[in-house]
Amino acid sequence: MVNYINTAPIYEVWKETVRRQEWRVHEDAPAALCRMLAAGELDIGVVSCYEYGERPEDYRIMEDLSISANGPVGSVFLFSRVPMEALDGRLVLLSNQSKTSAALVRVALEEFAGVRPHYMTGEVNGRSGRDQQAVLAIGDDALRLVREGRYPHCYDLGEIWKRETGLPFVFAVFAVREEYCRQHPAELAEIHREFLRCRARGREEMYLICSRVAPRIPMACEDCYAYLRAIEHDLGAEKRLALEKFFGYLIARGECSPAALPLKIQHLPA
Repeated sequence: MVNYINTAPIYEVWKETVRRQEWRVHEDAPAALCRMLAAGELDIGVVSCYEYGERPEDYRIMEDLSISANGPVGSVFLFSRVPMEALDGRLVLLSNQSKTSAALVRVALEEFAGVRPHYMTGEVNGRSGRDQQAVLAIGDDALRLVREGRYPHCYDLGEIWKRETGLPFVFAVFAVREEYCRQHPAELAEIHREFLRCRARGREEMYLICSRVAPRIPMACEDCYAYLRAIEHDLGAEKRLALEKFFGYLIARGECSPAALPLKIQHLPA
């Protein structure tokens, strides 16, 4: 499970109500979860959709679950000292926490804005890339940078994608390894139903959940509530279309496997 507060509407309910000792949960950043899922150290992972795009033969996507936004997402930003259109040839630091967001910022800059920056990858708050003109930050790091106000230009990548494509953006999917789907279909269906139950209860208890997780940033409970209300956790038809659109860009750019399309969806049995 991603250890960012954007999973809180599902994960906080899971931690409180699911009592299955054989279902072991590992919390980590998206990049670490991708590595573990790819290595077979996890059966199911809330991972960057880019991970599915790189290795679609290994995974299926759980039906109707995602981390997504239909417009501004509030936690995936390009922070820049200059306007985006002035970043041609400039250095941009990409967070090493999510390949999806890094790919999205490259699409936004190169395909939408028509600029070709230089990129480096590293820790957003670390020593690397101190001469960068812009920084891609995600998750809790992005929320903190918004509050600090260090950069004069702040671009929400979910908002840019919506403006350019008219579609929502799916940042993460609930991916399942193929062998687990084949070997444990009944247990997988049970886990799937629990995710959906937690999501439904999380929507009902959103303000209470915000009061628990807002101090992690820290941010006001009201600000956390506004942020989490903009995060969506479904994977309806429009979001599947958005995934296909994103993978289409990446396939054309040689950044993911052509086998990423069509999507492989793991449906919940009736």
